[in-house]
Amino acid sequence: MFEKRRPGAVLFDRDGTLIRDVPYNGDPNRVEPMPGALEALARLRRADVPVAVVTNQSGVAKGLLSPDEMDQVNARVEELLGPFDAWAICVHDDADGCTCRKPAPGLVIRAAAVLDVSPRDCVVVGDIGRDMEAARAAGARGILVPTDVTRQEEIEQAPEVADDLTDVVDRVLSDTASPVAAIAAPWTRAIGWSRW
Repeated sequence: MFEKRRPGAVLFDRDGTLIRDVPYNGDPNRVEPMPGALEALARLRRADVPVAVVTNQSGVAKGLLSPDEMDQVNARVEELLGPFDAWAICVHDDADGCTCRKPAPGLVIRAAAVLDVSPRDCVVVGDIGRDMEAARAAGARGILVPTDVTRQEEIEQAPEVADDLTDVVDRVLSDTASPVAAIAAPWTRAIGWSRW
């Protein structure tokens, strides 16, 4: 069980968690924030909790979208939801055997390293089992926010389930009123997108 304390960072899955899932989206005009995403992120930022994105983007490996199209979508996400302290992106497919593609822990470890916090001090928020498995593999706390595509067994196996992003932030910020264990220095902000 995780100790009740404020996290060093909150790492969000992108599609289905922060924005509506449009499979292999390369069009920034189709980016639509999930309900409550902007407010949830604003609360974390006001509390000086670093926020990051950890996302699988196998559409690049499959040739369904270009790295430039992916970058444009990510830029639109930041335009709508504000700047993130780090991005960790896997552009591989399942068959590539990488260590970054969720459920592997690589993206969580990479984002934590960029933010200069331990993965154990991170909370990973996602909408499917792969997100929770990546959190578990990295030693991070996982919080599942189910959507219509989340399978029942993923909900049952999740370490923690929240109703929505507001509920996630309520849980994270109410864990303790103590200061955040580690706050990323301004120079740790990722330049561009960190791709593996």
